[in-house]
Amino acid sequence: MSPHPAFDWIEVARLALVSRFLDELEETELVPQGLVNYQFSARGHELGQLLLAQLLTYPFDAVCPYYRSRPLLLACGQTPEEALASDMARATSVNGGRDIGVLANRPRGARALALPMAADVGSQYTPAAGWAQAIRYRVEQLGERHLDGSIAVVFGGDGSVAANGFWSALTIATTQRLPLLFVIEDNGYAISVESPAQTPGGDIAANLAAFRELRVWNGSGTRPAETAELAHAAVSVVRDGGGPGLLRLTVPRLSGHSSVDNQAYKSAETVAEEWARDPIPALRAYLVPALLAQSEWEALVDEAQRIVAAARRAAEAAPPPDPATVSRFIWSEPDQPQQVGGLRAEGIRLPSGSPVPNPPDPRRLNLLEAIRRTLDVELSLNPRLVIFGEDVGRKGGVHAVTHGLQAEHGARRVFDTSLSEEGIMGRAVGMALAGLVPAPEIQYRKYADPATEQINNCGTLRWRTHNRFAAPLVLRLPGGFRKIGDPWHSVTSEITFAHQPGWLFACPSNAEDAVGLLRTALRGDDPVIFFEHRAMLDAPWARRPYPGDDFMLPFGQAKIIQPGDDLTVVTWGGMVERCEQAARALAASIEIIDLRTLVPWDQAAVLESVRKTGKCLIVHEDILFGGFGAEIAAVVASDGFLYLDAPVERIGALSTPVPFSVELMAAVIPTVERIQARMADLLAF
Repeated sequence: MSPHPAFDWIEVARLALVSRFLDELEETELVPQGLVNYQFSARGHELGQLLLAQLLTYPFDAVCPYYRSRPLLLACGQTPEEALASDMARATSVNGGRDIGVLANRPRGARALALPMAADVGSQYTPAAGWAQAIRYRVEQLGERHLDGSIAVVFGGDGSVAANGFWSALTIATTQRLPLLFVIEDNGYAISVESPAQTPGGDIAANLAAFRELRVWNGSGTRPAETAELAHAAVSVVRDGGGPGLLRLTVPRLSGHSSVDNQAYKSAETVAEEWARDPIPALRAYLVPALLAQSEWEALVDEAQRIVAAARRAAEAAPPPDPATVSRFIWSEPDQPQQVGGLRAEGIRLPSGSPVPNPPDPRRLNLLEAIRRTLDVELSLNPRLVIFGEDVGRKGGVHAVTHGLQAEHGARRVFDTSLSEEGIMGRAVGMALAGLVPAPEIQYRKYADPATEQINNCGTLRWRTHNRFAAPLVLRLPGGFRKIGDPWHSVTSEITFAHQPGWLFACPSNAEDAVGLLRTALRGDDPVIFFEHRAMLDAPWARRPYPGDDFMLPFGQAKIIQPGDDLTVVTWGGMVERCEQAARALAASIEIIDLRTLVPWDQAAVLESVRKTGKCLIVHEDILFGGFGAEIAAVVASDGFLYLDAPVERIGALSTPVPFSVELMAAVIPTVERIQARMADLLAF
């Protein structure tokens, strides 16, 4: 039988050997010598990855690899030197020594772009779905017809099909009929847990055979003729508009899960059976003598060994990363845009604005209307802006913030999603990487908990890839108390997000600030959490005239709500109004500072105020213990110590969930009366 004509089999053989020799070098020499500290082998997984990579040549094809995907990355253009330098954590690695070496990324070359990998099992799936949806959006909404036919391909092991991300992405892909191919490399083990404990019967393809809108292929990933037919069929169908597909390839895992796994849980018979399915001898038998003479195969072996030896020398000669650079690329840098992701990577710049409000009319909008109007203006300005989440489309959101936007801008731009916060957030990351500006909504702060993995990974993405990739997006997140509270809808917990590197955090208290901060976020180049306080959405106090379509506020610039000389009060969000009410009842000159953003927060404004007043009270709605107020207090106590005439004081919630009863809630969340009493105590100190 002649080798399948759709593939360059000489390249397949060469790269399979290079990948195998890289793994063997690391396992037998570099790990024992301490030059590589954390290694994942692809031995046994090479064939399907190399064949699939050769088919991914369309302009917007992307792969979402996982930690056993080095053969795929080599076929997409990663050099053996880059691979070893990454595993050795050298400065020349693809992430500058910042992440585990096998967690690679690659901007587009002759073949598919490789989206940044993460170590969380299953977290690769929903960003791949987002990329696939962005392909359709760019073709159908933006008219980029040259991208038509491009697809996304996401790889994972059999263990990953038990993860939330897999099922969420499967739902997204099938309900939207996206050009997404799932490739499951089933080696029978998730570390030591065998497949039947992950999937009933141990065969995800058999279980999904009746899944609506999903094409399924199932077979060997080690027999060249069969694997080639499966790969070619799967890519062809998905590329030709056949909807999403799943390709399950059975492969052996010829090494431990990682370099610290000795596979003692496998019997000798199991190990022998796995080695009997090694794809390298099968590949040789397939090509010799049908395509290559034995001497030519041996020449390929020699060439691969020379390539790996040269890569080792180059990687070992590379310098370690400079510790002085470790904090670079947490945030975007004006003079160095990322290569992939957001608008800047594609040379698109939105207009700058003014921090000076210019109201077109004096009518006061509530905070809800202000957000809606800003989204409306930005949708009209930026055709790449998309808004989505549960119920945000026809209904207009559970808080009615997006009411009417779908009717005005269309269902491709404002749309509902399945009920999966992991899916909402992961999809947003993939869309942002694909050059869109996603503004997802998660209905309530507490409901963001299932999306925590994707939120964390999004924030560190620029840093992890050494500014190769970034995912600028705006996550709208309502929360906080309202007329009543409860443990599920009234959570704030800002400190959770303040601890996540790479996220900006806005918490406006009124309509004017909401417009300025939201517009800055939507035109920016960093991911932003935009916290919409439920109590302020329709609060009369928070109403302001619309400040104009050009109004933009910088992050990290606090606002003096009222000046004073006797006491500094630092607050934000739903507590600003209460602090103002509390101060009004006291015969004292109290300066109230609304931080407006917590990441970054305006340290200079707070310290300048404390220098003037000598006293500081911090008021926040979140739980007092370990809350963001402790960070402010620490800075004031350290950098403003010589200004202080009294202890720095804090007021926050009790260490309890927010209660449903109004009376109980008043005992937990700071009230005007409690704030006023603490103000009076400090003034009298």
